[in-house]
Amino acid sequence: MKIAPSILTADFCELGKTIDMLSQSSAEIIHIDVMDGVFVPNISIGFPVIKSIRSRTQKALDVHLMIVEPERYIDRVAEMGVEYISVHIEACKAIPETLGKIRAAGIRAGLVLNPETPVESVFPYIYLCDFVLLMSVHPGFGGQKFIPETLNKIRSLRGEADRQSLKLDIEVDGGINLTNAAALREAGATILVAGNTVLSSPTPFETINALRQ
Repeated sequence: MKIAPSILTADFCELGKTIDMLSQSSAEIIHIDVMDGVFVPNISIGFPVIKSIRSRTQKALDVHLMIVEPERYIDRVAEMGVEYISVHIEACKAIPETLGKIRAAGIRAGLVLNPETPVESVFPYIYLCDFVLLMSVHPGFGGQKFIPETLNKIRSLRGEADRQSLKLDIEVDGGINLTNAAALREAGATILVAGNTVLSSPTPFETINALRQ
């Protein structure tokens, strides 16, 4: 199990301190949500901020592109030295080509599914993926409650990956806390994105370790 704290709910006036704190923690990954105000109703950070974060930490960076036509921006994100890039199945027009482009750059490639998207829609593409990211809240805002049906989607996806004999990471994003983390791991999740749970904790290091265990 890997923990990927999201910076979406961070105080952006103190972003450097937040990155430094996460760099000193046991979290393996820092999750970065890029929103365009079109695919999702919110607008978040862009390329200059990703570049600054990259220069500030050695942790793996997980860039989640919540944008229309994400295939247009793969080269720019790849140039920043990130380790993970994911695109939404609902927004990407050329899924095999985009995943192939990410992997050709030496970056782990992922597809993302919104809560209302049937998990079966990703099955034809998982052989091209290093990971699949299941949204367990509606994308665009932090601090939402976990959607319980996500557990069934994880089980179904893990079963299909096993059927295809694939070593697939399953990442889950949204509403993850100390109450549901164990159930997510038991269902087959391997990467947990936790923003508010970690960043609002008075003891974030201990919270990260507790989520993993």
